[in-house]
Amino acid sequence: MILVYHEGMNLDTAPLTTPLRVKRVLSDALNQEQARQLEEIGFLPDEQVAVMARAFPGGDPLVVRVGLSTFALRRAEARCVELQAN
Repeated sequence: MILVYHEGMNLDTAPLTTPLRVKRVLSDALNQEQARQLEEIGFLPDEQVAVMARAFPGGDPLVVRVGLSTFALRRAEARCVELQAN
């Protein structure tokens, strides 16, 4: 299956190894702390990001590169990062 970037895509559904940019970290009353933590580790607007790998089976967690750092994120965390085309 080939995934292609589309407007409003979140990091959890981004195609592998495709360089994209962070549009924003989504925050609501239920995940404000999670959003703050994502921003603290570098998920800031206009920062380059790419999903490098997904665990098998199920795709959780994801290996994600943001800037020059690489992290493992749960899909629920990655779902909070909205993307834009590079």
